[in-house]
Amino acid sequence: MSNVPVSNRDRWLALGLLVAALALAYAVLIHPWFTVPMRAVDDRIDTARERELRLRMQIKQAPLVQQRLQQARVQLARTPGFLPERSPELATAALVQRLETVVSQASPGRRACEITNRSPLQEPSREKYPRVTVQVRLRCGTPELANVLHSLEGGTPRLFIGNLNVLGQRVFFSPGQTNMQGGLDVSFDLYGYLPPSASPAPQRTAARTQTEADDAL
Repeated sequence: MSNVPVSNRDRWLALGLLVAALALAYAVLIHPWFTVPMRAVDDRIDTARERELRLRMQIKQAPLVQQRLQQARVQLARTPGFLPERSPELATAALVQRLETVVSQASPGRRACEITNRSPLQEPSREKYPRVTVQVRLRCGTPELANVLHSLEGGTPRLFIGNLNVLGQRVFFSPGQTNMQGGLDVSFDLYGYLPPSASPAPQRTAARTQTEADDAL
């Protein structure tokens, strides 16, 4: 009778040792060499499935994206933001012509507004969108100046006004006109951007470049 409990304890002890040995073998041999790599493979499979799902969704949206891109191109063509000229020299001449047209429309016959100076400003060509700038100086009445600035910035292609300086004058003279009271001496930079495909002209000496620009103007 007394030997039965001892045999049971031995069997339970042996079973416990076996379980501990199996757990140790799993922790040392199976888990790092089998379980961990399998989990990593499962994670990569899940990531690949998610990526594949995203790609499929993007492929399904491709026709819609293409349609919207075409619409954006049509809208951009209707309201161009870039200067249409293909070189800085041509764009500079176009800027000056645009300025002269706007000023003549705001003040026919230069009765209340005239251009006293316009000269091209050389811009560095390292930017993605080359900028073409003309330095402008006007003598204008206040209403005429407002019309000039609004017409320049509100038309197409998009032009911008920078470094605007306005000084009041008690009297200024216009050729062939009587004295005008309350005129403004205005200077600013008028500039626009060429598309990225427009390549700047080869670099020349500063004197030659200025002479050519003056001849073009």
